[in-house]
Amino acid sequence: MKVRKILMLGLILCLTFLTGAAQAKTFVSIATGGTGGTYYPIGGGIADVVSRYAPDIQATAETGNAAVANLNLIGTHSIEFAFVQNDTAWWARRGEIMFQKPFPNIMAIATLYPETNHLVTMKKSNIKTIYDLKGKKVSVGAPGSGTEADMRCLLDIAGLTYQDMKVDFLDFNNTVDRMKDGQLDAGFVVGGYPVAAIMDLATTHDVDLVSFDDKFFAALQKKYPFFVKDVIPAGTYKGIDHEVVTPAVMAMLAVDADVPEEVVYQFTKALWEHIDEVQRVHAKAQMISLKTAFDGLSVPLHPGAIRYYKEKGIKVPEIK
Repeated sequence: MKVRKILMLGLILCLTFLTGAAQAKTFVSIATGGTGGTYYPIGGGIADVVSRYAPDIQATAETGNAAVANLNLIGTHSIEFAFVQNDTAWWARRGEIMFQKPFPNIMAIATLYPETNHLVTMKKSNIKTIYDLKGKKVSVGAPGSGTEADMRCLLDIAGLTYQDMKVDFLDFNNTVDRMKDGQLDAGFVVGGYPVAAIMDLATTHDVDLVSFDDKFFAALQKKYPFFVKDVIPAGTYKGIDHEVVTPAVMAMLAVDADVPEEVVYQFTKALWEHIDEVQRVHAKAQMISLKTAFDGLSVPLHPGAIRYYKEKGIKVPEIK
């Protein structure tokens, strides 16, 4: 009887310990994008790595409506982590452009990879620089979109306004369709190259891409520090046989400031110490690197992320 009681007591203690361990798991979600996009598979890869290597976290990637919608989710404390763009995160913390009020709780884990600005022109329009847009028919992106917000920044640095040109507010598929029909001289598209719609346009029409010089970049990054410099290689699009130096924004992994420091620390540690596994899930993920984790960083890092970076001896930027 004594042996049986001891065994029963041991079993109860074991079950109590296991129940406590299970209860200690923190469940978090990562808002991504549509299943056909880039955010969803990379987010799934990150969730898998975090769940396997962060001892106290169970992470799940959720489909989402990309940057602006995801920032609203974090801003309203409706999700813990999200894929966003660094430019829209900038506007969200300030309550500007497409956001009605500021969301000061939006913080960052890291920036991930560039999403490139394409200023596409019809060659016959003779647009060589952004300054040549004056008097032209131009699509600047869908109203209230991140694309349109970026275009406003570029025009601001160029000293141009919408009143200087004939403006249409179109998403990039409609922009390309209007260019095919000869209704536009130029259009603004943001996306990782090669963009399928621009490839399609270039196969049937003579098009070009506008490059930006160092002077322009210096002024742009001074006022809008979320932009980074990117280069579209020659030959990416048919008929464009020169490199194109252009601004890009960064895909960024954001987090709610209310997520506990220890959770974010474990999340960040698991991500970077097993980034090779994440890089295998999608071609774009191969561009995610600790060396570029602060490129274009537009919002403050979460204290849990800062703890990991300092532990690794990495200098942390100060973002207000």
